[in-house]
Amino acid sequence: MEAKKRRRLPLLAASAAMSLALVATLTGCVQTSGGGSPAGKTLVYGTTAYSVEMDDAGLNPHSAYSGWSCVRYGVGETLFKFSDSMQPEPWLADSYEFVNDRTVKITLKEGIAFSSGRMLDGAAVKECLDDLVATHDRAPKDLKIANISAEGNAVVIECTEPCPSLINFLCDPYGAIIDMQEGVSETKSVVGTGPYVAESVSDTEIKLHKNVTYWNGDPKLDTVVVSSITDGDTLTSAMQSGEIQACNGLPNSSYQLFDNSKYTISNGNTSRVFFGQLNYNSPVLQDEAVRSAIAQGIDKRGYVDTLLNGRGVVAKGMFPETMEFGSKDLKVPSFDKEAAKATLEAAGWVDSDGDGIREKDGQKLTLRWLTFPSRQELTLLSESAQATLGEIGFDVQVNSTSSHAEVRKDKAAWDVYSYSMVVAPTGDPDYFFSACCLDGSTKNYGGYRNDEVERLSAQLKSTFDPLERARIAAAMQQLIVDDNAFVFASFLETGIVTDAKVTGLKPHPCDYYEITADLDIK
Repeated sequence: MEAKKRRRLPLLAASAAMSLALVATLTGCVQTSGGGSPAGKTLVYGTTAYSVEMDDAGLNPHSAYSGWSCVRYGVGETLFKFSDSMQPEPWLADSYEFVNDRTVKITLKEGIAFSSGRMLDGAAVKECLDDLVATHDRAPKDLKIANISAEGNAVVIECTEPCPSLINFLCDPYGAIIDMQEGVSETKSVVGTGPYVAESVSDTEIKLHKNVTYWNGDPKLDTVVVSSITDGDTLTSAMQSGEIQACNGLPNSSYQLFDNSKYTISNGNTSRVFFGQLNYNSPVLQDEAVRSAIAQGIDKRGYVDTLLNGRGVVAKGMFPETMEFGSKDLKVPSFDKEAAKATLEAAGWVDSDGDGIREKDGQKLTLRWLTFPSRQELTLLSESAQATLGEIGFDVQVNSTSSHAEVRKDKAAWDVYSYSMVVAPTGDPDYFFSACCLDGSTKNYGGYRNDEVERLSAQLKSTFDPLERARIAAAMQQLIVDDNAFVFASFLETGIVTDAKVTGLKPHPCDYYEITADLDIK
């Protein structure tokens, strides 16, 4: 594995001075290397979804959200993966059985090797999962693993409590099985079992070459370059000019430029939601009326139809209604500016000096809205909220910064934190609750707590029946919405645009699987 960093490929549309050799490489033509041997097919994939801001730079699945990059870009694979209907199915695993409600035995497929040449067996899986629960921030709370033992080509996982969602959680990209004997390189690269091997990794680019010993088919491409292009206009220009042959994360207004025979647009609905988390540590948000007015003052329909150009689904709550636990019966506040004004008036928030901003006891109704710029949808959501809440009497001050992760640590520095996440990446409702809504949740940035939600969460974690889990999840969701702890705006309709000659690249509902052995340029 190469530890040195490689220079990032130029991706600006204005790069007219690119050499002919580089242009030919970027358009997937067969090139020859300096020694005269064929370099083969190369594809350059531009994406807004790889960056330090999103905690997924690098490929180490045991660090933050870098497992998403490990699995997305074809380096690592998990024991189980999701079908198109978000049902877990074996991937590196061959089968599993629950020995009891706290113990599961997982048997691995035969004949799988890491790209290092080491064979995948129970000992390798144990080494990887042991390190995962020792070092990762979310996995220990999710998996509840007490002990792992290796038995030849199988592992036995014992949990500290009943584990009905364990198989779902093992689909999470943090569960990508990597060769711990190879470790993690200085550039945050790892060795997995996937169709591609990382040649070089930086915070802005991953260069991959095919895994010639891949266990599940012959990868069609020889080289794939994943380039982080966080500016939507630059991404659009790079796709138009042919500097890249595929992209993910275009501005919604740009899709119409590629609606012709030269390109293929693949769309897919996901459970990635754009939302605001309210800071319960904020003095102004201690007032229930203020939280309620915020919920009434977000124009979700206008946000989706106008600002997202219809590329989204209005969110009632935290889960899409198409999921079993989405709860079509969820009662949520509707967008109603007059009702929001009345709510504030009744609570004593009035515009006494006629400047358009309400105040109470000498305090202005200021709302500090924290977000980050690399997700276009979040920028648009902050603009929408600033406009509609401003009409109600809020002074919305937007701080869109790439340093959002540092700012959010200071609970006195913000009132609403707007970001996005896939709320059901494990196909199970427990993921969002455990990540965001409980005492000790790693993403409960606003300090929310509800004793009944805590009680129901404990019940959910020990319930195996899917229908009962859905009922419990619906009750938890209603409590959280009633508390106005979060405001959920829209679910993402993701789109991957490719050159018409590119095949095998399309979005998946879980937002994980992108670069596969089937990816090809005809």
